[in-house]
Parts: sequence; structure tokens; C-alpha cells
Amino acid sequence: MRLKNKTVFITGASAGIGKACAIAFAKEGANLILSARRMDKLNELTEDIKKKFEVKVFAFELDVRNLYKVKQSISSLPSEWNKIDILINNAGLAKGFSKINDGNIEDWEEMIDTNLKGLLYVTRYVLPFMIKQNEGHVINLGSIAGHQVYPYGNVYCATKFAVNSLSEAIRMDTLEHNIRVTNIAPGLVETEFSEVRFKGDKERAKNVYKGITPLDGDDIADLVLFAATRKSHVNINEIIVTPTAQASATQVHRKDS
Repeated sequence: MRLKNKTVFITGASAGIGKACAIAFAKEGANLILSARRMDKLNELTEDIKKKFEVKVFAFELDVRNLYKVKQSISSLPSEWNKIDILINNAGLAKGFSKINDGNIEDWEEMIDTNLKGLLYVTRYVLPFMIKQNEGHVINLGSIAGHQVYPYGNVYCATKFAVNSLSEAIRMDTLEHNIRVTNIAPGLVETEFSEVRFKGDKERAKNVYKGITPLDGDDIADLVLFAATRKSHVNINEIIVTPTAQASATQVHRKDS
């Protein structure tokens, strides 16, 4: 068990891919630092993991958009938790689906502040721990939208292109410190993603995945775990993954219901 007693920090851990990653890493014996905005769901997950797996869990409320809170929370981690072996930058979202000329600027700012600045804030304050111990692994949750722009995805796609670029940049900046960096870029994954994008419209969200078998959080967690468990001299730079029914960001084969 190569992950036994390792410490894994996951942002946006209360649901979806983040939650699936927490469970997958706990199964492998890793201790977890979990953060999210929804503390009620995070507490439920924490208790469930503690009951099922013999691992330690340190959970706290965090909105990655808040620089002060990010700095304070990470800088004040108890000493037993400040050796972070793996950081999974999972917190992210899409908001709205419109042309730029019709775009909601508040939606733009929330995506930029979460997907881009939030990732930067957390990474900025975790990397010094990794540099001090001369090892670590940063795993960023990107998207196929970071490789291919699709109609009405403008700002969301831009933030995921940025995540892709930052993954390369972090790898360059930490090269001499034995730090691995991986970008995971999924296509259609059925989580709360579309419901958030369409602001609670469950029917519209459901139609995104209609006629296909989409990926789920466990599928992505499997890949995150794969990247994290390679031999120490092996770095998985990037994984692009889609459902079998998806050929690109815009081409999806849907079966008639």
C-alpha cells in the first residue's frame, strides 16, 4: 500500500469527484485533509470515512476564492498535518451557458475566482511544504474544455485552459524539488456540475447526459489514484478521458431513449 500513512489534501471534497477521491484514497490507507464550502456534507463524509477505514481525517470549511481564509487555514494546520504528500485541486465549477455578449459577469467572476485563482491560492501555500520535504504531487482537475473550446463555454473553457497551462508551469517551477504534477482532463462526468451550471434546473442538467453512459466521480478517482501510485521516478503529465460515446468536446453520440 504505497499510500498508507501518506497525507492527501483535497479541495471541493464534499461531493462529486472530490468525494470519490477522498473515499478512493482512504481505501488505500491515506490520511485526508478535506475542505469544502458545505460543511454539513463534509462532516457526513468525514464520519463515514472514519467508520469504514482506519485513517485520520482533518476537515474544515473553505471557500478557495477567499485568499485570507486559504492562507490562514493552510498556514495554521496542526503540525501532524503539515507534511502534505499529495494535493488534489478539485474545487471548480461552471456557471451559466451563454455567448459572451449575453454573459453574466458575476458568473464569470465566480468561475475565474474558483477555477483559476482558487487553485493558485491553495497551491501557493501548499507547495512550500512539498519543497521543504523535497517531494510531493500536485494533481489538478482540468477538463477537456481546457483543450477544446465549445459554444457558450467561453469563460469556463478559458479557466480550464488556464489550469492546463498552470499544471505545466508548476511542473517547471518545482522541477528541482522532486515534485510531480498531473493534469486530469475529463469529458462528460455526471456529478452536480451541470445542475450548478444551469442554476438548479435539474431537467436541463439531466439532458446533458441523456442517451449516453457518462463518466462518474469514481471513474475519475480511479485515474487520480493511478497517477498518484506510479513509481517515484514516473510522472503522469496529463490524462484526457471521455465516455466512449464522446469523441470531442462537441461530438457526442446519443442513443434514442
